[in-house]
Amino acid sequence: MSRETETDQQKDQDAVQPDEAVQAEEVMVNEAGSEEVSNEEIEQELLEEEQVSETEQLQQQVADANDNVLRIQAEMQNMRRRAERDVENAHKFALDKFSADLLPVVDNLERALSAINAEDESQKAIAEGIELTLKSFLDVLVRFKVEAVDPAGEPFDANLHQAVSMVPNPDMEPNTVMDVFQKGYTLNGRLIRPAMVVVSSAA
Repeated sequence: MSRETETDQQKDQDAVQPDEAVQAEEVMVNEAGSEEVSNEEIEQELLEEEQVSETEQLQQQVADANDNVLRIQAEMQNMRRRAERDVENAHKFALDKFSADLLPVVDNLERALSAINAEDESQKAIAEGIELTLKSFLDVLVRFKVEAVDPAGEPFDANLHQAVSMVPNPDMEPNTVMDVFQKGYTLNGRLIRPAMVVVSSAA
């Protein structure tokens, strides 16, 4: 090979080398660019995840606030109902103690009436007067929802009756009221005095 040919090949190699260097630089630039794109995508994803997390937190806070509002509304409704019930009970049972204090008067009128001899003409007018007084008294009590509990012959009820004694009686079912010593009374369905009774028992 001649010296001129070697020189030409060397020139060709020198001419190729700059092209390869340029390509290498372009590859590095592309890789750097793709790295930059990847970083931007990661940052974008992180930002989106933060936004989603904040949205979920806000939604949870809204749900908690709605629950609190509903709970408060329910409590207010319960308080209003309790207040209405208390006011209603105050109206219904305002005469509770007053009525209970009047019941001995009714008892005394009934005892006086039962003690009078109905066949005695001299006592007939007194009996009629006491009977009218008792009837008027009882009418007033009924008008104010005070009702008598007179359970003779009925089954014993511990909610309304107070047993003072038990007597064996083969002619009656056990736990039946045989006799009433003292009537009971209720006010608007609530017991203000139990009936004092004698209860039958098995022979």
